[in-house]
Formats: sequence, structure tokens, C-alpha cells
Amino acid sequence: MKNIPFALLTSLGLAVSAAAETRPNIIYLMADDMGWGDAGCYGQKHIQTPNIDRLAREGTRFTDVYAGASVCAPSRSVLMTGQHLGHTRVRGNAGMVGGAGDQRRVPLEPEDVTVAMLLQQAGYVTGMTGKWGLGEPNTTGIPNKKGFDEWFGYLNQNHAHTYYTDYLWKNTERVTLQGNLNGQTKEYSHDLFAEWTLDFVRRHREQPFFLYLPWTMPHGKYVVPSLESYAEQDWPQDYKVHAAMVTRLDRDFGRLMALLKELGLDEKTIVFFCSDNGGVQRREGVLDSVGPFRAQKGSQFEGGLRVPMIIRWPGKVPAGRVSHAPWYFADVLPTLCELTGTKGTSKVDGISVLPTILGGTQSELKARMMYWEQYSGGFQQAIRWGKWKGHHVAAGGKFELYDLSADQMEAHDLAAQEPEVVKQMREFMTAAHAPSPNWLVNAPAKKAKAK
Repeated sequence: MKNIPFALLTSLGLAVSAAAETRPNIIYLMADDMGWGDAGCYGQKHIQTPNIDRLAREGTRFTDVYAGASVCAPSRSVLMTGQHLGHTRVRGNAGMVGGAGDQRRVPLEPEDVTVAMLLQQAGYVTGMTGKWGLGEPNTTGIPNKKGFDEWFGYLNQNHAHTYYTDYLWKNTERVTLQGNLNGQTKEYSHDLFAEWTLDFVRRHREQPFFLYLPWTMPHGKYVVPSLESYAEQDWPQDYKVHAAMVTRLDRDFGRLMALLKELGLDEKTIVFFCSDNGGVQRREGVLDSVGPFRAQKGSQFEGGLRVPMIIRWPGKVPAGRVSHAPWYFADVLPTLCELTGTKGTSKVDGISVLPTILGGTQSELKARMMYWEQYSGGFQQAIRWGKWKGHHVAAGGKFELYDLSADQMEAHDLAAQEPEVVKQMREFMTAAHAPSPNWLVNAPAKKAKAK
């Protein structure tokens, strides 16, 4: 279960070194609370997502990719650091001990290395717009201290709920949005992020860039300037707004893809599209946002962790391919380092999945264990190991085991029938967890607060 060395990856015979030499631009767009089933290419029947669907036709769609966590901040911490939840700094939306402000937000520390820092040191221009969630103002975790040359958006998850906010952060400056003062609603934050995105690409077209787009839609509060074509649907109002948010996100993503072509950057840019965790509502029988999986955001069952992931890079990433290879956010840092020929860090739990992205196969993806933990509702751990999904709840020592190849809803517990699988998973869970000063294993259970 250790990290796979570079020499082994290159022995697969794929064009890893050639890919590194091209030093592509990297765009990593991460929607907020968009469910696995919210796009047409993942089976959505009602929400219009023509640009995301086109990305899937022109790139590779992955069915078994997992978020870093089932809620916002820890998922982003795993993505940025390449460390799973047993090691990464931020393991929940709010610290149980310490943290900044009355919301107890735990920031990244100076010793926490992010993928943006590594790419910045390798000569990439780094930019971000949307929601950060890993450092409050005047802490060690703000984006400009964690590898981003430029950034624009929300630092705080709660603040990000307000689409007509009266301020945003631009680097270390708090910028007042005059159009939203005194109860006005003239400046919709997502629209500002979309324009900033296009401007960043135009300004840095001559340089290799890493553009991280943790856009805030379709996260609630459910407010949107227009219900698009959904206004007359016989659905609950928040379903209509959710659908309109996804379509608006898709529209602006399409504008970004069109700009890449206009500027001649299309074949020089690898584009990732995903969500930060599972859908916040199942919306069963109408939108079916979570797809065929159990539970939703805030749970370590598949509905809370499995996310859409589509990757496009013309001529490099196979077009129209569907991959069932299992991987997760901890793999992103080593993958981008491999992709760009950038020296990484030894403090990662993920492995490079570049060979899989480029169309090859990696048997080690099914052989290794992917790990999660969470503290809301008591200390819980989860593992994906090939076809197996294991869940452990510390209170009472309960362990559940499911065969995902036959039971995607995780409805039939096979722990009693597979004692050896359970034994190996328990051993890995023990080894994977390192104590955190901010999250305590033996604290009394509290109800989860999904943000």
C-alpha cells in the first residue's frame, strides 16, 4: 500500500516523459456540491449540461473517482496536499480544538506543501478563483501563502453561501462589491469568478499556468439570477434553482473552453472537471443527483464520496473513453507533478494516475487501499480496496463491508462472511490514522454540520 515509485510508472511504457516535456497549462475546475449524477454524461435526464457532456465526448469520463472527504474543507485539504484524511492538516469543516475565529476554522500551516506551491516553484503562473476554505484572513493558510500568485473569492465556507455578498477577497485585499450594498443584488459572485477566470487566461496565455477553479455553484443558498428553462417545471423550488445553477456553471465552463480555442491554447491545456464531494440532496425520482449510490454529502458511503471526474487533453487523453479505474483526490498532487516533470514531496499518500489518464492501465489502483476518516457523528473510517468498501465506526467497534461490484447501494453487509478482508482493512485503518491536535478520536459524538 505504499506510494508507487516513478521508475515503476515509467516502466509501463507510456509517454510520461513526453507529457512532462510539453508542460501543459492545467485547469482544474471543481464544482461545489454537484452530485455524481447531475450531468447528462453521468445519466442526468433533466439538467442541461451540453458543455460538460462535450468534455466527456472529447476526453475521458471516470466513474470511480472519489473526493478527499464527504464535506468541503477536508476534501480541499486532501486535494491540495496529496495527503489522505489520516494525515492532512484539515480534517473537518471546523476544528474540535483550536482553529481561527468563532467557527474554529483550522488553517494550513507553513510546513504544509500544496500542489500550487510545487507548480509555482517549477515556473507555473498559479491562479485561483472561487472558494478556498483552508485559511482565514491573517492566518498561515491564505492562498497567497500556499502557492497562488493571484486569487479572487471567498476564504470562508460560511461566507461562500452568500452569492450576493458585499465583499470578496482579491489576494490579501478585502474588496467591497458596491452593487450589493444596502440589500442590493447587482453582482452575483459566480459571474464575477467566471469573468476573472477568462481574464486570467487572456493575461497569461504566453506562460504555462495552473488555474484552480473551485467555483461555488451549485452549493446553497439556492439563489440564482435566472431559473433558465426550469421555471415552469413541476418541481420543488430548490430543485429548480439547483438545476439552473448547474446549467449556469456549464454555460460559463463552455465560455472558458471556447476561449482556449480562440487563443490557440486548446491542445496545450489539460482540463479537469469534478466536484468537491457528493451531492447535498439525493432528489430521488426527479433529478437523482447522487446517482445509484447510498447516502449523500456528509456520509462516507458512496453517495457522499464519489464524484464526477472528466479529463480532456486533445491528442493525449483518449476521447470518448469511460474508465472505471478507482482513484481519489490524494492522487492529484503526484499526478500533476508527474505530468509537468515537477519534483514532488515525499509526504503524500496518493500516487500518480497519469498512466491511467493517458489511456493505460495501472493494476496498483485496485491493489491499494484508499482511506477516509471523519469525526462528525463520532470517529469513523472508510476504505475502498478494489471491489471492497469497508466502514468502521469507533463507537462499539462496528465494521461493515460491501462488495461494490454487486452492491453499489452498500445494502448487504458481508463483514461476517469475509473475515480476512476485514482484518486487513482494520490493520490498514490503524496504520493510516495519525493523531491530530485539532480533531480528537475519543471526543463525544456530535451531529455532522455539512457546509
